[in-house]
Order: sequence, then C-alpha cells, then structure tokens
Amino acid sequence: MNRLWPILFGLLALTGCGPAADTGPVNVAIIGEPQSLFQQSVRLSPGAQHLRAASFEGLVALDPAGQIVPAIAERWIVTDDGLSYIFRLRNTAWPDGEPITADDVRLLLRDTLNRLEGSSLGLDLAKITDVRAMTGRVIELRLSSPMPEFLRLLAQPELGFVKSGGGVGPMIASRDEDAPIARLSALPPEARGFAAREDWEDLARAITVRALPAADAVDAFTEGEVDLVLNGRLSSFPLAQVGPLSRGTIQVDPALGILGLVIRSETGVLGSPERREALSMALDRDALIQAFGLGGWQPQTWIVPPDLFGVQAYPDTRWDSLSTEERRSIARQRIAAWSPEGGETTELRIALPDGPGSDLLFEQLRETWGDIGISLQRVAPGEGAELELRDRLARYSSPRWFLNQFNCELEIGLCSPEADELVLQSLTVRNFAAKQRLLAEAHTALVEEEVFIPLGAPVRWSLVRGAITAYQANQWGLHPLFPLSQPTT
Repeated sequence: MNRLWPILFGLLALTGCGPAADTGPVNVAIIGEPQSLFQQSVRLSPGAQHLRAASFEGLVALDPAGQIVPAIAERWIVTDDGLSYIFRLRNTAWPDGEPITADDVRLLLRDTLNRLEGSSLGLDLAKITDVRAMTGRVIELRLSSPMPEFLRLLAQPELGFVKSGGGVGPMIASRDEDAPIARLSALPPEARGFAAREDWEDLARAITVRALPAADAVDAFTEGEVDLVLNGRLSSFPLAQVGPLSRGTIQVDPALGILGLVIRSETGVLGSPERREALSMALDRDALIQAFGLGGWQPQTWIVPPDLFGVQAYPDTRWDSLSTEERRSIARQRIAAWSPEGGETTELRIALPDGPGSDLLFEQLRETWGDIGISLQRVAPGEGAELELRDRLARYSSPRWFLNQFNCELEIGLCSPEADELVLQSLTVRNFAAKQRLLAEAHTALVEEEVFIPLGAPVRWSLVRGAITAYQANQWGLHPLFPLSQPTT
C-alpha cells in the first residue's frame, strides 16, 4: 500500500533568513481552542493528544516518522499465532517513587479500556480479551484474533498511563498560571531507564505548547513567536498560503483517514439511499480541491480506500464508467423525480467548521448541488444540520478503523446495524482472507445505505521552522514533542 502524498511544500526560506536559533525553548502552537490543550478525558483534542503523549507514556509510543518505539515496555514478543503480545516493562518508577509493576499496568489498562467503551477507539480495541500480569515486570495482552497493527493502536496517546495524577514522561508538564500554555521539561536519561549523561541539562531544550485558533497560530509563526505549528486542516489551509512564509516551510502530512459529510437525517429529500447517492455522485472531487492549490490530494468515493483490502474488493472509483456530466444528469433526474410532501423542500443545511477552507468548500458544494436541484444553507456544527463535515485521522491502516467510524453506537449519523454485526463477527475470525471478506461485506452494507459522502483523504498541514530537525511528516498526524527537546550532538 502506498498512500503517501508527494506533497511536501519544500523550504521557502530566503537565503538571508537563516534558521531559528537552536538554543532556548522550542515554541509550539497546535491549532485548536486554547483550553482544549488541557483535556483529561479519554476523548482528547489534537492538542491534548500531543501533550499527553509527551508526559504520559503507554506501553509503546510513536517516533517522528510514526514508527513504533519502546516506552514503558522496553521490549516485547508476539506469539506465532498473533494472539498474544508479551511486554517486559522498563525498570523505572512512578513519580511518587514506587516501582512500575505489571499489576499497575494491568489495572490501569483495564480501567482505560472500560472508560473507552462507547467511543470509536473503544471499538478499535475490542479484540483485547485479557490483560494479565505474568511476573513483576512482564504483562501479557491476549487478542481474539490476529491484528498486525495492534502495537500502533497501543501507541495512541489516550492509552498513556496515569497513576495518582502523574505519568512517567518522557517529559514533565506544568501549566502556566497566567496563560493557557503548557511548559514541558525532559526527564533525565536515567529517569527513563537509560545511561546518565552529565551534560543533559545543558543540551536538552524546554518546550512551550499552546493551542491557538488557526489565524492566530499562523500569525504567531510569521512573527517568529512560535517555531512549529501543528494540526492545520483543510478548513484552515488557505491561511498557510498567505503572508510572508520566507521564514519557514509548509509541510503536509500524507494523512490516512476520512474527510467527508455524514448524513444525519433520512427524511425529506434524504429519505432514500438513491437520492443520498445522487449528492455523492454529482461531485467532481478533483475539481473540488483545485481551489485550494493542494497538489497530490487523494480524492475518495468509497468509505474504505480499496487498497486497504488484501484483495481488490471493488473498483478504485465508484461510477468509473460514467463521466462527471453523466453522473450529474442521473443525480438531477433523481432529485427532480422526488415528490415532496407538505412543508418539505430541497433545501439542506450543512455544518462546517469556521475557516477560509470551509468557505471555499461550501461554495463548491453549493454550486454543484444547486445544479442538480438542491439548495444548500450553511450552519455551525451542532445546529441541527442534515449534513456535517467529518474529518478524522486513522489510528491504524485497516478497513475496520474506517467501518468503526460509522458504528451505530457512536450516533454520529445514519448507520447500518448489518455492517456493525459483520464487523463484530470479524473480531474472532483468525483466517485473514475470511476476515477481509466480512469487512468487505460490512463496507458494502454501509455503501448501500449511503450513510456518508466521502470527499477524500483528510488534510493535515504544519508550519516548521528550519531549525526544527526532529519533525517528520507522517500519515498519522501525530508529531511527538519529546524529540524536539533532544540534543542533536
């Protein structure tokens, strides 16, 4: 599978504007609401995810490239049948000085799994059947069937361990009393199970983290107040293209996930799958993105990208035998054939986040759907729209992640109980081909119900100062903060 976009917007730095100084704190802005940085629940904002990953390690973690690295677990083995993951814990202690034990991790992990019930991440973790402390520093996780990307799931920030309000790093976080800013200081190597280094304090850099609205984050970067901006999205992408960017670079993650419109009503013009399909088939997704100047973007007409299945389950593109105008003609006929009842209209409300990218998207959708007889009104998220933008990054590259996003239990919009049942059956199937067939059937059930209008891969962009060498674009959109503090020599 190769879904990496060739879409890094190289250095725009002018010769006379050298990189930022490599001493002093690294200042990071994560696009989002300021107070969202300090969320403590199991449903975390992107800012809170980055902060939690830096200060509350789980069994494993992600490096800047998005690869699995040891965290509380110093090493692990996977049994030949893929059903058992056995971890040996580092010989380290909790902040209160008590040693980290397998019993601690077992209790904390079970508690986290319980609290995640009812969330999409909880559905992703449903293959865990048992968590056992084998010895003082060895813990085993048993699965109902093999999951090759299980370690990536365990590396999610929400699975970082908190005991008595504290974690084991790799950094210590404190909150600024006068502003919604987090300050991170790296723990010394010996506190993380490594050999001591005498010059550690002189070489390690502190990190400040704040969450800012997109326009404020871009302004702060332009003014040199921050060195790194994370979590830019399609809704804010035009902001990255304005103003003097000579002092930095735009990088776009090769993101995997979903970007599209959930359908929250099945009444009126949305009352049949055929008319819901009409909205989707009328879109020219390639033209949709042209207004953004975002080359290499991956449009998507299916809920699950076809290349995630082990075999070709369906064509790369829906309606591949029809031209755009032929699709729109069919859509126009379906909408025209609808006979509204008293008070019903062809007006639909669509909920989009604030931002110039959302403005561009709305205008494109309004024009396209106006051509097939649909009038579109824009409202804010949470105001009862029939259509709402859903923009999520995948946590692992399996069809099951995509299918879980539309589970009826989540109540995000229309769903398919048949699809949910097929995904549930797949949890205990150990034969890979048979499991893939069940997931493909679940996808077919969702598509037949037309519960979602896919647009394409999600967009995640960053602004990166030249001196920030520990940053790497990756498909998961998580950029660990701890490596930013590390000495480069």
